[in-house]
Amino acid sequence: MQGLIQRVSEAKVEVEGEIVGQIRQGILLLLGVEKSDTEQTADKLLHKVSNYRIFTDDKGKMNLSLKDIEGELLVVSQFTLAADTKKGMRPSFSSAGTPEQANTLYEYFVAQAKAAGLKVATGQFAADMKVSLLNDGPVTFNFNVE
Repeated sequence: MQGLIQRVSEAKVEVEGEIVGQIRQGILLLLGVEKSDTEQTADKLLHKVSNYRIFTDDKGKMNLSLKDIEGELLVVSQFTLAADTKKGMRPSFSSAGTPEQANTLYEYFVAQAKAAGLKVATGQFAADMKVSLLNDGPVTFNFNVE
């Protein structure tokens, strides 16, 4: 499972001109599902995303997590994260999960995040989304969870 997180001051997702998900301070997570991913993979990624210390404490050090600051999480499905770009000039998506598998794990991830007490907003699975964000830092990390 691939996750690209960005620390944001705010972020939103629009579909056909309507805002479908919006957050203030927190994390924008672009989530890519691969064929080998399971609910356990999603659980590992959720633990990492919600507890990763990327927010600054009162001494200016990245020492606080999303949970610590009671921040918000915007989850956006993005199958292109599963692309293999090692060869050639065109990405291969052979390792990407099927749309059915990806949607199931995306919905599972969101449900688990909400159950963990996080404030969660989402994009719309498989839609043509316009994502806007105010990157704070910028601070961006890529997770590959197996």
